[in-house]
Amino acid sequence: MRLSYLLIMLAMSLSFSSVNVLAAETFGEKLDARTNDAQREANKAVNRAKEAACPDSDAECLKEKAKNRAGEAYDATKDKASEIKNKVD
Repeated sequence: MRLSYLLIMLAMSLSFSSVNVLAAETFGEKLDARTNDAQREANKAVNRAKEAACPDSDAECLKEKAKNRAGEAYDATKDKASEIKNKVD
């Protein structure tokens, strides 16, 4: 009885450990993810600086701010989808 529990636990631990090996990202994929993160942060900082120095009317500044946020959300979603795909591969 005790031996069967031990074998079951051993089988479960081996099955869970093999999943991590198959789902590992390569060095290049990790580098791409970090590069994308840094690029998004730099883009975000540039957008915030432009928004702070907006000389136009409030409506035009809000329009530009919304456009920047939409672009940032698009880039973040695209990059995260790529990262998830790389982890699954």
